[in-house]
Amino acid sequence: MNKRQLIKNFLAVSALAMGLGATAQAQNVTPIKFQLDWRFEGPAALFLHPAAKGYFKQAGLDVAIDAGNGSGGTVTRVASGAYDMGFADLAALMEFHANNPDSPNKPVAVMMVYNNTPASVMALKKSGITKPADLAGKKMGAPVFDAGRRAFPIFAKANNLGTLAWTTMDPTLRETMLMRGDVDAITGFTFTSLLNLEARGTKAADVVVLPYPDYGVKLYGNVIIASPRLIKENPAAIKAFLTAFTKGAKEVIANPAVAIESVKARDGIIDQTLETKRLKLAIDTVINSPDARAEGFGAVNAGRLSLMASQVSDAFNTKSRVNPDAVWTAALLPPAAELNILRK
Repeated sequence: MNKRQLIKNFLAVSALAMGLGATAQAQNVTPIKFQLDWRFEGPAALFLHPAAKGYFKQAGLDVAIDAGNGSGGTVTRVASGAYDMGFADLAALMEFHANNPDSPNKPVAVMMVYNNTPASVMALKKSGITKPADLAGKKMGAPVFDAGRRAFPIFAKANNLGTLAWTTMDPTLRETMLMRGDVDAITGFTFTSLLNLEARGTKAADVVVLPYPDYGVKLYGNVIIASPRLIKENPAAIKAFLTAFTKGAKEVIANPAVAIESVKARDGIIDQTLETKRLKLAIDTVINSPDARAEGFGAVNAGRLSLMASQVSDAFNTKSRVNPDAVWTAALLPPAAELNILRK
C-alpha cells in the first residue's frame, strides 16, 4: 500500500470516528419540554436567557420552552406528561397534590425561584384604600385562577377581614376594570398588574400596593417543577437543567437589561423598556429578597414550607391535607457554592 493510499484510509477512518462521535453525542442529548407559568414577559428571561446563551445545550439538554396561561395549567400539563418540567406557583402545586391524593403523576418542586409570593392587593389612591382594613365592604376583582385571589383567604385571616364580594374577569380586563371603577381593588402579581396599570396610563404614584408578604402572608411563590417520571428515570437531566438555569439566573440578576434581549427574541412585539422594568421589579421583590438571601437561592425553610402547606389546605379547602414532604425535594439542587448568586 502506497503512502497516498495510507493517508486516504486514515482520513476515511477519522471521518468515520468523528461521525460516530457526533452520533453518540446527539444520542446523549436529552429533550426537555418546559412550560412557563405565563406569557413571554420580563421574568421569562430567567429561562430564555440560559437557553439563548446555550447553557442548556452545553449541559446535554435540548430544552423547548413554551409560554403558559397560568400556574394551574402548567401543573396539570406536567402531571399529564405533556411537559417534562415547568414553572408554577407552589400553592397551585400543593392544591393539585391535595386534590389528587391517589395520582401517581403528581409533579414535584425541585427548585425555589420566587422566595416570596408576588401576589398583592392593588387599588387606586382615590378609592381611599391604604391598608387591609379598608377593604371591608369593597368590591374585589381578579380572574378566578389568579394566585392572589386563591390565596386571599389567608390574607383575609391574617388581617381580620370578613368575606368580600368578588367580580371575575378575563386577565386582560383586570387592570382596565380597576381604572374604570368597576371594582375597588384587584389581586395579582405586583410586577404584572402594577406595570399593566402604568402601561394603560395610570401613574405608579396613584396606585396603592399591599404586598401579601408585608401583611402577614409568608407564602412561597413560583418553583421549578418536574414530572415524577423524569425524577425517577433521569434525575441527572434535572440536575443538569438546574445547574444551567442557575448559571443563567446569575447573569439575569446582574444585568436584566441585557437578559431581556432573549425575551425580545422570542416575542418581537414586547415593550422592551416595560419588560426590563418588570424583570427588575420581580428580581428585587421576590427573587433577590431578604428572605431569599437568608434561606439561600433555590432552597426552602422546612418550617415555613409546612406552615404554607397547612394554610393552603385550609384556604383552598382541599380533599386531603397537603404533605410538604411530597411536594418538595432538595435532592437535585446544585451545590451550595453554585447557588450563591444573590447580591447583598
